[in-house]
Amino acid sequence: MKVAYSRKQLAARVAQMGRTISKDYSDRTLHVVAILENSFLFAADLVREISQPVVCHFVRSELRQVDLGGFSRPEVFFSTPPTLEGRDVLLVDAILHTGVPQDFLWKRIEECQPRSLNLAVLFDKPRDRKVGLRATYVGFDSASKYWVGYGLAGRDGLYRNLPYVGSVTEVRQAEPKRAGRHKPRRSRQS
Repeated sequence: MKVAYSRKQLAARVAQMGRTISKDYSDRTLHVVAILENSFLFAADLVREISQPVVCHFVRSELRQVDLGGFSRPEVFFSTPPTLEGRDVLLVDAILHTGVPQDFLWKRIEECQPRSLNLAVLFDKPRDRKVGLRATYVGFDSASKYWVGYGLAGRDGLYRNLPYVGSVTEVRQAEPKRAGRHKPRRSRQS
């Protein structure tokens, strides 16, 4: 695994984002809606850097296969978003990739008629966008690499605990060594 963004780089950028958001929401209470699970570390660090009063809300997305007249297609479902009418809302996610899940949630929150609605992401991958959604606050513009660490999971949920973000080409899980097992011997042919 190659380290792409160190702990120090992440902390500096998140602190800078927090200062900008604090300035933009001066003298207002900000309702942060964090999309679980990838954003949990980023969202936690970001809200600690915001000097304005913050109310935290959490939603979880789930991808389900939906049967539509014999055809199956994936659809995104979210837990019920909080009531945010007349509130200043900041939607927070770790990566803005295709934008489809965030756009869907954005539209559901807009239906609540918030006073303002913005999006903050740690990584923006605009080349892969399938919708017109743009983030107001971006940590890093990013190529389409597979990131792990700092809350982002690899295969089987691994690597979320890394204090940095790394790029991997293929995520492999090491096989545990078992006591008392040896390599099989090759049989001799006569």
